[in-house]
Amino acid sequence: MSKKTEDQTVSSKTDADLDRMARMFKALSNPHRLRIYSELAACVHEPITKRLPEEFQNCQCGFAERLGLAPSTVSHHFKELREAGLVHMKRDGKDVLFWVNQEAARKLRHILHG
Repeated sequence: MSKKTEDQTVSSKTDADLDRMARMFKALSNPHRLRIYSELAACVHEPITKRLPEEFQNCQCGFAERLGLAPSTVSHHFKELREAGLVHMKRDGKDVLFWVNQEAARKLRHILHG
């Protein structure tokens, strides 16, 4: 591999990493998503169980109620966090499990704290 080709490969990986980080910060720029992410990060060692969107107002964590938002809005915020790579999601029957993507959290800490 030539030096020029090698440099282009490194450059495009760096650009891709920067694009991923920009998506993460964009997702966290919304105060509601930042609060949701912060609460999930505080429970980093165990997944948080959420009901499907139509039942969010009755879920044990009560994000919709605590944030004063419609369940569909909270569902949208979780979708944005997931698409930005900040959280993982797994369906389990009627439940949906959400938890923080630890690799993304490490990258955020590294950028914010140097």
